[in-house]
Amino acid sequence: MMRLTADDRKWLSDAAGGSVCYGEPMARHTSFRVGGPAEALVTPATISDLSLLISGLKDRKLPYRILGGGTNLIVRDSGIPGVVIRLQQCCRGITVESSNNAQTALTAMSGENLQKLCVFAMRRGFQGLNFALGIPGTVGGAIRMNAGTALGWMSDVLESLIVLDPSGRMKTIPKADLRVAYRSMVFPDTCNAPENVIISGRFVLKSGDVGAIKSEARKILQQRRRRQPTILPSAGCIFKNPSTGKTAGELIDLAGLKGYKVGGAEISLKHANFIVNTGKATASDILTIMAQMRRIVYEKFQISLEPEVIIEGE
Repeated sequence: MMRLTADDRKWLSDAAGGSVCYGEPMARHTSFRVGGPAEALVTPATISDLSLLISGLKDRKLPYRILGGGTNLIVRDSGIPGVVIRLQQCCRGITVESSNNAQTALTAMSGENLQKLCVFAMRRGFQGLNFALGIPGTVGGAIRMNAGTALGWMSDVLESLIVLDPSGRMKTIPKADLRVAYRSMVFPDTCNAPENVIISGRFVLKSGDVGAIKSEARKILQQRRRRQPTILPSAGCIFKNPSTGKTAGELIDLAGLKGYKVGGAEISLKHANFIVNTGKATASDILTIMAQMRRIVYEKFQISLEPEVIIEGE
């Protein structure tokens, strides 16, 4: 694992204004509640602080990763080298930009909680985000992963993004310039995507009846609680659905894997595409189960399951 030099640490502590933790266990910051330490975890206070931090890391050739809500993430037990950056302090807020009888445009900062955005829209009669109710994480993470369900996707309501590039410049990217796909939004090649940080998203929603939107929201949440495990720690669906045929959950269920356990990790009895932490799981336990799920499903159905979760660490 990479080790920050004493000079790197001094610079980072000065640049972060004290909001840096060294050797921070990532189990505290992931919905799975597993993961080894981040070499450094930084929480910038302002976008200006974030910009200076990003450009300084680039100049020093230090690797960095952006951490959303940690809800679609498995951090290996060995941890994450380099710098992990949280945006929940510097990128917060929801603003209505324009509104009329037909539609509303609003901007949500990337570090904002996705559920807060959904509730904000619902209570004001803005229609189009109910599909995301119950999906954990931040707005930025939901955009990056094109979060969604059979009822809709982030790309359906997204109009444009503002991103911060490694040189500290802000860029606006219209949705038309993004390559939208299942569980991903790929930036244009000209944007050097991996190093860009999503600052905010602009969404266009239809005007609707508050009562009807709230009624729909209750039904969506009831269905989610009925179909998915919501009590034990998890990272949501582990594998992407194949492009045709049965879903990943159906294939795993047909393979007879519900309830399969390794250590403290278990394939949920409620939804076969969920792995849950029963209390003392490690990242290794979860990754071992994932490997078994992929192997057995392939042996039985000749279908290769592709992970939906992001796996970080050495």
